[in-house]
Amino acid sequence: MALLNTMHRIARLTGVYGYAASLTMVIVATLVCEILRPFLLPINLLMVYLLTVVLVALKIALKPAIASVAIGGFIYNYLYVPPRFLFDFRSKEYLVTFFGLLITGTVISSLVTKARERAEILQVREAETASLYHLSRELAVAADIASILRAVVNNVEESLKAQIAIFIQRGEQLEKLAASEELTLDQPALDIVVWTFQNNRACGHGTDSHDTAKLVYFPLMALSKDMGVMAVKLAEDSVFTFSQIYRLLEAFAAQTAMALERVNLSHQAEQAHILRARQKLERALLNSVSHDLRSPLATITGVLTSVLEGGDLLSEQVRRELLENAKEEATRLNRFVGNLLDITRLEARGAVLKKTPCDVQDLIGCALRAIERRLKGRSVDVKLATALPLVDMDMTLMNQVLINLLENALKYSPPDGAIEISARCNDERLIIRVADLGPGVPENELKRIFEKFYRIQVPESVKGTGLGLSICNGIVEAHGGKIWADNQAGGGFVVTVEIPLQAPCRDQDNNHG
Repeated sequence: MALLNTMHRIARLTGVYGYAASLTMVIVATLVCEILRPFLLPINLLMVYLLTVVLVALKIALKPAIASVAIGGFIYNYLYVPPRFLFDFRSKEYLVTFFGLLITGTVISSLVTKARERAEILQVREAETASLYHLSRELAVAADIASILRAVVNNVEESLKAQIAIFIQRGEQLEKLAASEELTLDQPALDIVVWTFQNNRACGHGTDSHDTAKLVYFPLMALSKDMGVMAVKLAEDSVFTFSQIYRLLEAFAAQTAMALERVNLSHQAEQAHILRARQKLERALLNSVSHDLRSPLATITGVLTSVLEGGDLLSEQVRRELLENAKEEATRLNRFVGNLLDITRLEARGAVLKKTPCDVQDLIGCALRAIERRLKGRSVDVKLATALPLVDMDMTLMNQVLINLLENALKYSPPDGAIEISARCNDERLIIRVADLGPGVPENELKRIFEKFYRIQVPESVKGTGLGLSICNGIVEAHGGKIWADNQAGGGFVVTVEIPLQAPCRDQDNNHG
């Protein structure tokens, strides 16, 4: 709107209206001189006419100002140069006064007009710059094509009071994706849109191509490719000259093309990132298949082979131990496949929580029983606050969280290192901590360990896929909670899980070890 307001402010009376206004101002100046005549000399009254000439040149135009000089000169000489009420062309005084006023007034009018025009050009350029800046700010925050086109349409309508349609290339076709509500384009206009896109040239009204068209067309040319076409219908009573309109719309088209290219490049970069992530996932899955699937299957196959081929040679106790070992490996294999399914559901936001009131002690007990054989020789200290209420949660998923945290503690801590599990309430939230005596994690990697497939530098003997903590993070967030990791001051590593409660509870420790 600033540009439009500026143009209205500096709009001039043209044609007969300008001359009529200048004549009116000369008449007003004459009336003022008649009022002042008893008090001033005739030469002083001349200043009133010169002031009138300056005002006409400043507010109207050069030619009306020159006309006011001539008219004012005749009136001044007729009324105030002796002998009054007579045109005496033979008098030197008369001729000097008349031509002196004419020359002086013309020079002053010319100088004032040039100064005014320069000032107006600066005002228009300033308003154009402000309009472009306003558009560039909106385009900078636009995140998609629809937002970009909406910003352009709004700016053209507000700045120029014009109607606009924007066509974007989609495949082999140009589609109209944004337009002013009142603007409709017939088939000849659509043909010009195609011509503009194919020839990369502005055309239409006021140009040397398709100059009989009612609209002006600009190609949206970016650095990498042509994006589309912008068609603009100017208002019939526009206060802008075509050169002003053309310059501004050309800048609008350039900014629009750059913004569209930015969104396209951003989309391409996002697709490339997704492709790299997919490739990384494929590599990780292949690595997982090579170890986390092959190792349990090899163990199970070996056990079953021994049992089948050993027959009566194996004692009942040995046979039972072998079968329990196979069962544990099958359970681990099932848990790994479950992890893959969990991460897939969480990424697709398809995990549906089946919340029921759950006992925290039962939750921890189930997790410990699931990995009981792997905990042999380990000291596990469980600390539960008294009066822990039932907590609304998905028991199966939260059990998976604890299993993953316990397996992490087993993998990354010394074989004889103790593990501590604690649970308490604080401000309507349940807080569960799993701590071990491992080496911990570098401070700059504490947040990254919850990223999918991210693993810190560890010995080759420590196997894993980098999915466990990522799954924990997704499940906890699905419960409306949060999870974070810290290094313990005295050595060791701790992961804290916090999820909301339905009822408050007291924070009193009760050890069960």
